[in-house]
Formats: sequence, structure tokens, C-alpha cells
Amino acid sequence: MLNLDYRDARPIYEQVKDGLRRLVVTGVIQEGEKLPSVRTMASSLAINPNTIQRAYEALEAEGYLCSVPGKGSFAAPHTGVDQGRKKELLQVFDQTAAELLFLGVDGEALWARIRAMEGGEAQ
Repeated sequence: MLNLDYRDARPIYEQVKDGLRRLVVTGVIQEGEKLPSVRTMASSLAINPNTIQRAYEALEAEGYLCSVPGKGSFAAPHTGVDQGRKKELLQVFDQTAAELLFLGVDGEALWARIRAMEGGEAQ
């Protein structure tokens, strides 16, 4: 499910958080699907449960997960992602698009990639 890279400079909880976010965004984890318990996930990755708890809490704050006391954590509806996260991603998008344009990728190629993503195609 998740792969950790111990040579990566990012903290382990960020790698877990980013990996889970990617699984939710790509549809591998479907809306409403139950995630493994903190202990189960920690055991399968051989890391401290507090690390998983921190990642789950961060994803819940961003709107990707929701917790139900006594039942566990679930993938949240897509409408739950907070505005702060959207703003942050749009800033990254703007910077990336500007750099790609500078490097000679034309606007139509960027639009084609966006349209392909809307249609569920991989580029």
C-alpha cells in the first residue's frame, strides 16, 4: 500500500501522509472506505503508531479523512478538502506551469494534460 524511503529527507509521517493522500486522490482508496487502524498500519510499516496517528490527524485536518470514534478512519467525501489546501495546491500549480512554459512546453500541451486528467487518462 505505502512505501517508505528512509533516504528521503522528509519525516516518515509526511511520507505516510503524502502516500495516503495520493491513494485517496487517485481513487485507490474510495470515498467512505475504511482505512487500516493506526496499530495495523504501524505494524505493517514497522513504525511507531504515533507516526501513523500524526499522519491520519493531518489528513483529517486537510479534509481527506474523517474519523468516527470507536469505528476508525475513513476516506472523506471529496467536498471535504479545505480551502487552504486548494489554495496551496493552486500556488504550486501556478509555479510549476510558469516553469514549464519557461522551459518551452506550450500552453496547449498543458491543457491537453489537464483534459486527460479530467477524463481519467494517465499521461
